Amino acid sequence: MLSSPVKKDSWQQRKIKWDEIDRYMQGSRDFIDDHALFEALALNPSPDPVRIREIIAKSLAIETLTIDEAADLLNVSDPELLAEMEAAAGQIKKKVYDNRIVTFAPLYLSNLCVNNCRYCGFRRENKGIKRLTLSMSDIRRETEVLCGDIGHKRLIVVYGEHPVSDIDYMVNSIDAIYGVTVPTRRGCGQIRRVNVNAAPLCIEDLKRLHAVGIGTFQVFQETYHHATYARMHPKNTIKGNYQWRLYCMHRAYEAGVDDFGIGALFGLADWRFEVLGLLAHAHELEQAVGIGPHTISFPRLEPAENTPFIQDTRLRVAETDFRKAVTVLRLAVPYTGMILTARESAKTRRKLLPLGITQVDASSRIGVGAYANGAADVQDNRQQFLLGDIRSLDAVIRELAEMGTITSFCTAGYRCGRTGKRIMDLLRSGKEGRFCKLNAVLTYREWIDDFASPETAAAAEPVIQSEIAAIGREQPEMLRLFMDYYRRIQAGERDLYI
Repeated sequence: MLSSPVKKDSWQQRKIKWDEIDRYMQGSRDFIDDHALFEALALNPSPDPVRIREIIAKSLAIETLTIDEAADLLNVSDPELLAEMEAAAGQIKKKVYDNRIVTFAPLYLSNLCVNNCRYCGFRRENKGIKRLTLSMSDIRRETEVLCGDIGHKRLIVVYGEHPVSDIDYMVNSIDAIYGVTVPTRRGCGQIRRVNVNAAPLCIEDLKRLHAVGIGTFQVFQETYHHATYARMHPKNTIKGNYQWRLYCMHRAYEAGVDDFGIGALFGLADWRFEVLGLLAHAHELEQAVGIGPHTISFPRLEPAENTPFIQDTRLRVAETDFRKAVTVLRLAVPYTGMILTARESAKTRRKLLPLGITQVDASSRIGVGAYANGAADVQDNRQQFLLGDIRSLDAVIRELAEMGTITSFCTAGYRCGRTGKRIMDLLRSGKEGRFCKLNAVLTYREWIDDFASPETAAAAEPVIQSEIAAIGREQPEMLRLFMDYYRRIQAGERDLYI
């Protein structure tokens, strides 16, 4: 039995259910073996090109790599082999997810937090940040802007860990978001899927989130390196418990949530170690609950209000290293979605998209209440960190169209039950991409007709026609049904999916 690092009788201590850690552990150790991961990196510093090409072939077959195989990829320095790895990463993304990028927006609902993480603008001791928790009417106003003015269909809602934003607030806020419907240019706007980024929860609370109809449940370990984790997260906080966080997805699965996202914050520990930590987490989930992560995120540390640790860190990840991390993650966990957030600059995102990225956010504002308050509040003292890409959704979609990529607003998989093991099997086989192409085009048509500027609509039209032609070639049996839905959407119907 693990011992509590916080005072008994406190709200923080009551949040952690010790039996919901112990039941998943094998003995006194968790599944992250720091020594073994570093040893894998040191074992083969100059991998043979033949072996690297064999590993690439395994990835192209949509098989999860071993720790040693991923470590070998991380040790590649030969430019020719790196180019082959990057080309394979793009091929894998196209095979599994087709020619599309899913878009979403973050919605920060509260920045009160009991934790004191050294790198975070929300940390308890930060007196330079303005603390806010949105009311239900505030949340509805934010949602109206997101789905009525911008056109988002999918959100990731973000909460600090604090009694005021506990499970009751979370459930009520998600209900409020789903209850908003706004007239648009030709149809109506509404949020069709709410994903959640929150602190680790107990099984009982996770069951309530599942019941309210969430999509993906995200909890990022931040760093998988035990000693670094301890330095970053004081012991007298909930987040100081490494294992409570590490086993959150095990609890989520037991609660009925079978669509989960993991991540690491690059810049806290050795970035190569974090890549292997993410892979080890994927292995554990595959073995323990039968499905791996639906998404993997890999944000880099960014400046935050009154947070000097970030400026002092010597582990900032260089662009070339970050590019390799993205490539190796795509090869190592070929079935997973990969999220590249607006922490990164527009230039960086443009360069990394071809390496297997499947999701990006746009029109992002991470100040609490910042959407309804207008553009002047894009970067202010209510937010967790500073953004690198603050372009509008319209501008991002136009750029993607100019790259020949379709933007998808599809949420059909959640509502058709294509989650958990079912979606993992479809992703590994390449069949999910076929559904996604159909629904991506339908939702793209919706957004273009309801929200696009003339310039973006002009850029999008050739992409739409190219995708329709591809459907006719690749899925002729679906073309008649698809075209019926497509014409109905053009006539003003909304939310049709296959």
